[in-house]
Amino acid sequence: MNKHFIPESFEPPVNLDTEYFHFRVLDVSVAEPDYEAVMSSQQNLQGIFGPDFDWPKADMTLDESRASLKVHQREFAAREAFAYSVFDCSQKRCLGSVYIDPSRSPEYDCEVYLWVRSDCQALDPVLYKTVQSWLGDHWPFNKVAFVGRAISWQAWGLEIHKERSET
Repeated sequence: MNKHFIPESFEPPVNLDTEYFHFRVLDVSVAEPDYEAVMSSQQNLQGIFGPDFDWPKADMTLDESRASLKVHQREFAAREAFAYSVFDCSQKRCLGSVYIDPSRSPEYDCEVYLWVRSDCQALDPVLYKTVQSWLGDHWPFNKVAFVGRAISWQAWGLEIHKERSET
């Protein structure tokens, strides 16, 4: 995994405003609306980070969620990974999240995961296109892995396994 997957000179954006969304850093200040969005969409989120990943657990508490948000906040500050909470344009309702992580494959610059709450699924393709454009226009990435979307989990597993066996 690339320890510094963005150039030192690059300043990661702290927000983005579009016709449909307001992105802001995923941190403890959004704990309650984020938790509500996650828990209301629990079944749809199973496997978002991979078929063997059991987030969010049915009994996840707000405190556990806050602890996770603290990790995202620390990673952002350390420039290790970048997570954003996606709100509606009024900034009152959490619609989902976007995660930009270092790639586990040297073939890609980063891995990106995103989701929208269950009752806003019509916005999923809009969010996906928004993130693709945003990364292409404003981030220093040439090859982005949208794992579970543009790259199947099976193909990604083979990619990761291939890289491990070559090192």
